[in-house]
Amino acid sequence: MSTAWDRELAALLEELLAVQDDSLEVISRKCRLLGAADTEGLALLGREEERLIERLGECLRRREDLLRRAAAEGMPAENLGALARTLPKTELGNLPQQVEVARAKARLLQHQNLTNWVIAQKSVIHLSQLLEIIATGGRLQPTYGNEGGVAATGALVDRAG
Repeated sequence: MSTAWDRELAALLEELLAVQDDSLEVISRKCRLLGAADTEGLALLGREEERLIERLGECLRRREDLLRRAAAEGMPAENLGALARTLPKTELGNLPQQVEVARAKARLLQHQNLTNWVIAQKSVIHLSQLLEIIATGGRLQPTYGNEGGVAATGALVDRAG
Protein backbone atom coordinates (compact mmCIF):
# COMPACT_ATOMS: atom_id res chain seq x y z
CA MET A 1 0.00 0.00 0.00
CA SER A 2 1.26 3.43 -0.89
CA THR A 3 2.10 6.05 1.69
CA ALA A 4 -0.28 8.32 -0.23
CA TRP A 5 -3.13 6.61 1.66
CA ASP A 6 -1.75 7.49 5.07
CA ARG A 7 -1.02 11.09 4.03
CA GLU A 8 -4.45 11.55 2.50
CA LEU A 9 -6.19 9.99 5.50
CA ALA A 10 -4.10 12.07 7.91
CA ALA A 11 -4.92 15.28 5.99
CA LEU A 12 -8.63 14.47 6.03
CA LEU A 13 -8.61 13.69 9.75
CA GLU A 14 -6.64 16.86 10.49
CA GLU A 15 -9.21 18.99 8.64
CA LEU A 16 -12.12 17.12 10.24
CA LEU A 17 -10.70 17.61 13.73
CA ALA A 18 -10.17 21.32 13.02
CA VAL A 19 -13.77 21.69 11.81
CA GLN A 20 -15.01 19.81 14.87
CA ASP A 21 -13.01 22.09 17.20
CA ASP A 22 -14.42 25.16 15.47
CA SER A 23 -17.92 23.68 15.66
CA LEU A 24 -17.60 23.01 19.39
CA GLU A 25 -16.48 26.59 19.93
CA VAL A 26 -19.42 27.95 17.90
CA ILE A 27 -21.89 25.68 19.69
CA SER A 28 -20.57 26.85 23.05
CA ARG A 29 -21.01 30.49 22.01
CA LYS A 30 -24.47 29.71 20.67
CA CYS A 31 -25.48 28.22 24.01
CA ARG A 32 -24.37 31.39 25.79
CA LEU A 33 -26.18 33.59 23.23
CA LEU A 34 -29.37 31.54 23.59
CA GLY A 35 -29.18 31.91 27.36
CA ALA A 36 -28.71 35.67 27.03
CA ALA A 37 -31.43 35.94 24.34
CA ASP A 38 -28.92 37.81 22.16
CA THR A 39 -30.71 37.73 18.80
CA GLU A 40 -28.12 39.93 17.07
CA GLY A 41 -25.31 37.65 18.19
CA LEU A 42 -27.28 34.59 17.07
CA ALA A 43 -27.85 36.13 13.64
CA LEU A 44 -24.12 36.80 13.24
CA LEU A 45 -23.34 33.29 14.42
CA GLY A 46 -25.54 31.92 11.64
CA ARG A 47 -22.98 32.98 9.03
CA GLU A 48 -20.22 31.15 10.88
CA GLU A 49 -22.42 28.06 11.08
CA GLU A 50 -22.97 28.19 7.32
CA ARG A 51 -19.21 28.26 6.71
CA LEU A 52 -18.77 25.31 9.09
CA ILE A 53 -21.46 23.39 7.23
CA GLU A 54 -19.61 24.00 3.97
CA ARG A 55 -16.35 22.79 5.51
CA LEU A 56 -18.06 19.69 6.92
CA GLY A 57 -19.60 19.05 3.51
CA GLU A 58 -16.15 19.17 1.95
CA CYS A 59 -14.83 16.72 4.58
CA LEU A 60 -17.75 14.42 3.82
CA ARG A 61 -17.06 14.60 0.08
CA ARG A 62 -13.37 13.79 0.66
CA ARG A 63 -14.30 10.92 3.00
CA GLU A 64 -16.72 9.40 0.48
CA ASP A 65 -14.14 9.73 -2.29
CA LEU A 66 -11.43 8.14 -0.15
CA LEU A 67 -13.65 5.23 0.89
CA ARG A 68 -14.89 4.71 -2.69
CA ARG A 69 -11.30 4.50 -3.97
CA ALA A 70 -10.36 2.16 -1.11
CA ALA A 71 -13.26 -0.13 -1.98
CA ALA A 72 -12.18 -0.11 -5.63
CA GLU A 73 -8.74 -1.33 -4.52
CA GLY A 74 -10.24 -4.08 -2.37
CA MET A 75 -9.52 -2.45 0.99
CA PRO A 76 -12.04 -2.15 3.83
CA ALA A 77 -14.26 0.83 3.12
CA GLU A 78 -16.93 0.71 5.84
CA ASN A 79 -15.43 3.71 7.60
CA LEU A 80 -12.17 5.60 8.10
CA GLY A 81 -11.23 3.53 11.14
CA ALA A 82 -11.40 0.30 9.16
CA LEU A 83 -9.29 1.86 6.41
CA ALA A 84 -6.73 3.17 8.90
CA ARG A 85 -6.36 -0.27 10.49
CA THR A 86 -5.33 -1.76 7.13
CA LEU A 87 -2.28 0.48 6.80
CA PRO A 88 1.09 -1.09 7.58
CA LYS A 89 2.46 -0.27 11.03
CA THR A 90 5.19 1.87 9.46
CA GLU A 91 2.54 4.10 7.87
CA LEU A 92 -0.04 3.92 10.65
CA GLY A 93 1.36 6.61 12.94
CA ASN A 94 -1.33 8.02 15.19
CA LEU A 95 -4.17 7.61 12.67
CA PRO A 96 -6.18 5.19 14.85
CA GLN A 97 -6.01 7.67 17.76
CA GLN A 98 -7.10 10.51 15.47
CA VAL A 99 -10.06 8.45 14.26
CA GLU A 100 -11.11 7.80 17.87
CA VAL A 101 -10.73 11.48 18.79
CA ALA A 102 -12.86 12.42 15.76
CA ARG A 103 -15.52 9.89 16.85
CA ALA A 104 -15.54 11.24 20.40
CA LYS A 105 -15.81 14.83 19.18
CA ALA A 106 -18.63 13.88 16.82
CA ARG A 107 -20.53 12.40 19.76
CA LEU A 108 -19.86 15.52 21.85
CA LEU A 109 -21.11 17.68 18.98
CA GLN A 110 -24.31 15.62 18.87
CA HIS A 111 -24.87 16.14 22.59
CA GLN A 112 -24.14 19.86 22.43
CA ASN A 113 -26.44 20.32 19.44
CA LEU A 114 -29.20 18.41 21.18
CA THR A 115 -28.76 20.59 24.27
CA ASN A 116 -29.05 23.76 22.17
CA TRP A 117 -32.09 22.34 20.39
CA VAL A 118 -33.80 21.65 23.71
CA ILE A 119 -33.01 25.19 24.89
CA ALA A 120 -34.43 26.64 21.68
CA GLN A 121 -37.58 24.50 21.92
CA LYS A 122 -38.15 25.52 25.55
CA SER A 123 -37.77 29.15 24.49
CA VAL A 124 -40.32 28.72 21.69
CA ILE A 125 -42.81 27.13 24.10
CA HIS A 126 -42.24 29.91 26.63
CA LEU A 127 -42.72 32.60 23.98
CA SER A 128 -45.85 30.87 22.73
CA GLN A 129 -47.27 30.89 26.24
CA LEU A 130 -46.38 34.56 26.68
CA LEU A 131 -48.09 35.43 23.39
CA GLU A 132 -51.18 33.55 24.48
CA ILE A 133 -51.26 35.47 27.79
CA ILE A 134 -50.89 38.76 25.93
CA ALA A 135 -53.55 37.83 23.36
CA THR A 136 -56.11 36.77 25.97
CA GLY A 137 -55.32 39.49 28.47
CA GLY A 138 -54.33 36.82 30.95
CA ARG A 139 -57.86 35.37 31.12
CA LEU A 140 -58.41 31.67 30.62
CA GLN A 141 -60.31 30.90 27.42
CA PRO A 142 -62.66 27.94 27.07
CA THR A 143 -61.14 25.17 25.04
CA TYR A 144 -64.40 24.06 23.36
CA GLY A 145 -66.29 27.34 23.00
CA ASN A 146 -68.82 29.17 25.14
CA GLU A 147 -72.02 27.26 24.44
CA GLY A 148 -73.49 24.68 26.78
CA GLY A 149 -71.90 25.89 30.02
CA VAL A 150 -68.44 24.54 29.30
CA ALA A 151 -66.08 25.12 32.20
CA ALA A 152 -63.78 28.10 31.75
CA THR A 153 -60.71 25.88 32.05
CA GLY A 154 -61.89 23.53 29.31
CA ALA A 155 -60.96 20.43 31.29
CA LEU A 156 -63.60 17.72 31.65
CA VAL A 157 -62.34 16.66 35.05
CA ASP A 158 -62.95 20.16 36.47
CA ARG A 159 -66.71 19.80 36.10
CA ALA A 160 -68.61 18.57 39.11
CA GLY A 161 -71.74 16.53 38.87
